[in-house]
Amino acid sequence: MVSTGERDHAEQHRPRLLFVCVKNGGKSQLAAGLMRHLAGDTVEASSAGTRAGATINPLSAASLAEIGIDISHEKPTQLTDDAVRSADLVVTLGSEATVDPVEGTRFENWDVDEPSDRGIEGMERMRLVRDDIARQVRQLAVSLGVASD
Repeated sequence: MVSTGERDHAEQHRPRLLFVCVKNGGKSQLAAGLMRHLAGDTVEASSAGTRAGATINPLSAASLAEIGIDISHEKPTQLTDDAVRSADLVVTLGSEATVDPVEGTRFENWDVDEPSDRGIEGMERMRLVRDDIARQVRQLAVSLGVASD
């Protein structure tokens, strides 16, 4: 049996990951949902937008639903300085979202495939975006030691 103190200590060492895009309706929601699904409670994965929109992109939610992940209940969240400061790692997705660095917080930017640049739209586009983000989420999870290769 794990004591409360041991459990609190273990929870304090869960990596806190913050995925950021502009509207927090698509790419950052995909990344957070994929990470929660892959790593479970071994990480704390959240997402936010630099200019948060009003709703989740329905195609983003549908693309994750296809692989058994439900983000339909999520709501876009505006990025705050406190959220950035409390994260161990902030990952921006794509080139449009920018976050000012904060001492003590690690930052990464993930280039994300943009199929619309090749004329691919709709659900086909979203599946390609999802799969690209899933690949990068898996790499991060392995590097954090919360998933195996």
